[in-house]
Amino acid sequence: MMIRRLIQLYAGLFAFGMSSAMMVRSDFGLNPWDVFHQGVGDRTPLSFGTVVIVAGAIVLLLWIPLRQRPGLGTVSNIIGIGLAADFGLWLIPEIGSPLIRAAILAIGIFLNGVATSTYIGAGFGPGPRDGLMTGLAARTGWSIRAVRTGIELTVLAVGWGLGGTVGIGTVLFAVTIGPIVHLTLPYFTIRSGGAPLTRAMPTDKAARDNSPT
Repeated sequence: MMIRRLIQLYAGLFAFGMSSAMMVRSDFGLNPWDVFHQGVGDRTPLSFGTVVIVAGAIVLLLWIPLRQRPGLGTVSNIIGIGLAADFGLWLIPEIGSPLIRAAILAIGIFLNGVATSTYIGAGFGPGPRDGLMTGLAARTGWSIRAVRTGIELTVLAVGWGLGGTVGIGTVLFAVTIGPIVHLTLPYFTIRSGGAPLTRAMPTDKAARDNSPT
């Protein structure tokens, strides 16, 4: 069972990084954190994936005053997604056709949702950004939704100011990622006894709260 969970964790992180690369290549807009990552990458000599890793490590340091404890999935999230994103950007060339870019965007968003369900369902701990969200909510008493919205609007604004791509892809990601995770998370969640959870569906709020790092 442990081997299965590990395979699921790393497969999910790899797919998540690849989905980020696909959205970058679509050039139609990124999710808030990737807008930030791209903006920083455009202003520094760092690759997109390296920025993902560095940003994740900095966010993890913010866990200390929040008294959050990282798990294997947390550390793996920081490194794995960044490496996979850079691999995806190396593998996928820049695309000229708007139709192909639109298709890449749609596939990327869907893959991102499935990847999120995959690595969360493995049960090795949240990603650094999700841990920051839950830690702040616990310390402030604010709702998960309010904290998440505040964080993502902040990184979106900063990333946009740095030159990150904001567009229709950003909007589509925001409105579809919750439902995708809601539908796919039950199929990847592993019970402590080992059986996949395929019947009990999470609430819409739970799906939104478990949407990507």
